[in-house]
Amino acid sequence: MAKYVGAVDQGTTSTRFMIFDHKGAVVGYDQKEHEQIYPKPGWVEHNPLEIWQATQDVIKGALEKLHIDIKEIAAVGVTNQRETTVVWEKATGKPVYNAIVWQDTRTDQICNELAKEGGQDKYRTKVGLPLATYFSGMKVKWILDNVPGVRERAEKGEILFGNIDTWVIWNLTGGPKGGVHVTDVTNGSRTFMMNLETLDWDPDMLKDLGIPRAMLPTIKPSSEVYGYCQNSGLDGIPVAGDLGDQQAALFGQTCYDAGEAKNTYGTGCFMLMNTGTKPIQSKNGLLTTLGYKIGKEPAVYALEGSIAITGALVQWMRDNLKMIQKSADIEELAKTVDDAGGIYFVPAFSGLFAPYWKSDARGAIVGLTRYVAAGHLARAVLEATAYQTREVLDAMNLDSGVPLKALKVDGGMVFNETLMQFQADILGVPVIRPTVAETTALGAAYAAGLAVGFWEKVDDLRVNWGKDKEWEPKMDPETRAKLYKGWKKAVTRTFDWVE
Repeated sequence: MAKYVGAVDQGTTSTRFMIFDHKGAVVGYDQKEHEQIYPKPGWVEHNPLEIWQATQDVIKGALEKLHIDIKEIAAVGVTNQRETTVVWEKATGKPVYNAIVWQDTRTDQICNELAKEGGQDKYRTKVGLPLATYFSGMKVKWILDNVPGVRERAEKGEILFGNIDTWVIWNLTGGPKGGVHVTDVTNGSRTFMMNLETLDWDPDMLKDLGIPRAMLPTIKPSSEVYGYCQNSGLDGIPVAGDLGDQQAALFGQTCYDAGEAKNTYGTGCFMLMNTGTKPIQSKNGLLTTLGYKIGKEPAVYALEGSIAITGALVQWMRDNLKMIQKSADIEELAKTVDDAGGIYFVPAFSGLFAPYWKSDARGAIVGLTRYVAAGHLARAVLEATAYQTREVLDAMNLDSGVPLKALKVDGGMVFNETLMQFQADILGVPVIRPTVAETTALGAAYAAGLAVGFWEKVDDLRVNWGKDKEWEPKMDPETRAKLYKGWKKAVTRTFDWVE
């Protein structure tokens, strides 16, 4: 009798395998970091083979820790860092180039060329996205244009493309020996190639990007049996869920009604609002994306505000400036002062994402005086996440016409009490952390469990959601307005930095 569902959570900095019980509680997990590769300024890469090895290692590690018989696992779901692009040989499983990570900005020339006639929003009605370096289609084009011989081989069907979900599922289900080449609607909607209405690859987009259809995966629902594990210690277990990490968190947070929203605090920060079964085109710099699609049910759409650098800014303080030893130390350092000392830190390291979409912006610390000490810098780092979230929330309220009453939060940074209190203060609405903060992996597990009948229906999942802690806003409206005005001014100082 199956008691558990597993989830591979392949993130920007690490890979985890998590096992959940029927109540959605974490039974156990294993985790492993992988290398971040920076060949040039603005370029970010991962080694796909290292990621696949880490996936195998964490599956083995979690099963060994828990002494679970794999017959007790009903299904496995996959969730992934989105937009990160892998192109590999079908016959061998060997990547033709490193994975180009979502943060990478090398495709800015490709974006500029495509935007010459029609501007940044020329494809928005088709794909829901502005022309930006963020999305996979431009990264695939870069590989086809820059790695000798790959384009010709792709046209012959010898080369495959996928976001990381596709890469992991293909390897889990056999790789070169019959691996299933699929993606789901949520990951498809991040490629710049999927039509929002048809939920299939758009021929005009493929033509404009010069991408052969033969290399693209089949687009499936987020919850369906795609195939069965053939290696990695999970032989015979169905792979039955696939959601991009932010959509997985929306699903894991049980945001199943239009108007419900969540914010995930990870390497970047991502707020998604369920908008129901019709796509809403944003007029305020948000992305129109797929929320999820369960089996044969209608697809559910979402509005998304994507922020490139939040947790990554804390890592930068740790690794580049050596101001803290571990990421959690940032809170103690921030608590040595009462405020940010008049400074703002705008972390436009790879340009600005929502709601600006300026790939020529670069990071800035503004308002510096001799008074400023390390504690002020630490506080400004945390506040940057909260201010960027406020900008996205404002845009979401305008687009949806539904003012948000509370924000459900998840991800690594939600255990930082100082940040969560400031977040509630600058938003002016309560911030709520659930009992299971690992909602990304949980969302993938839910999708997989639904596909095999481990859970009967979506409503069964709501029962599992519980509140761990709530932060109420304590800041007066005048202070909130003054601080936010300063932030908006600071952001403008980062514009047009790269000539």
